[in-house]
Amino acid sequence: MSDQTARVADSTGNWVDTVAPQWARPYLRLSRFDRPIGSWLLLMPCWWSAALAAGIAHDVGRLPLTIVLFFIGAFVMRGAGCTWNDITDRDLDARVERTRSRPLPSGQVSVTQALAFLVAQALVGLVVLLQFNRFAILTGIASLLIVAIYPFMKRITWWPQIVLGLAFSWGALMGFAVTFARIDPTALVLYAGAIAWVIGYDTIYAHQDTEDDALIGIKSTARLFGAHTHQALIMFYGLAVMLIGVALASGDVRWPAWLGLSAFALHLAWQIVWLRIDDPALCLRLFKSNRDAGLLLFAGLLADAVMRAA
Repeated sequence: MSDQTARVADSTGNWVDTVAPQWARPYLRLSRFDRPIGSWLLLMPCWWSAALAAGIAHDVGRLPLTIVLFFIGAFVMRGAGCTWNDITDRDLDARVERTRSRPLPSGQVSVTQALAFLVAQALVGLVVLLQFNRFAILTGIASLLIVAIYPFMKRITWWPQIVLGLAFSWGALMGFAVTFARIDPTALVLYAGAIAWVIGYDTIYAHQDTEDDALIGIKSTARLFGAHTHQALIMFYGLAVMLIGVALASGDVRWPAWLGLSAFALHLAWQIVWLRIDDPALCLRLFKSNRDAGLLLFAGLLADAVMRAA
């Protein structure tokens, strides 16, 4: 086994590298606790949905607990998903400059150890899920099929970001499942809007690896769109704002939610203006900024829910 203190190339100067016990570092890197942005992006549709559903129900009594449980669940299940992704992609990761230092291709952990860690994370996620109603539990479990197939999509389609969107936007359904024990049309429209958002921001992310991906035959919307990425982002980000707006209108929200959506839209427009697809560092920074975009929308929805419950 390689030195467990070895750092991952695209994640340096974080708490895992400096504070965490050495034995735990490879596992924390597998679950991306050194790079939590993905967990935040998985969490955002969960929080949007929970706040919107609470506003529709005019009841925020359970919202704080739901927010906390979604937070724990998003971080744990994103970790499990990343562990699974690294297990399936370990040979490909070894051939990409940015990912060859990850725990599996670098030998910091074995496949058996990674599988055991995957099961442990999934069990924690199950404990969180069991705090909800039966319909929400089944809805959460249903997402695992999409998570399982996602790592293979980049090998067979130019649109793996759609499958990622299906997985990362699932939380847009969960808030309604938890609150109402059903999935309303409003939730489905919110889900569709979140998918468009994911396709946009993950296209930006994928531009970091286009050269390596081309060499080893990995497909992505970044390679597909190429020089037309800005136009594609206008379409997908615009679609995201429009669909989320339809969901808000369907939920009969008040002005704080519309203010949050406006701030969200302005943030996405800022990303498009500043994007330079030949600047990997900028691509990563803009990708990470989507957490802030999501929080702006959540803040508006949360304020709306509190106002309507008063």
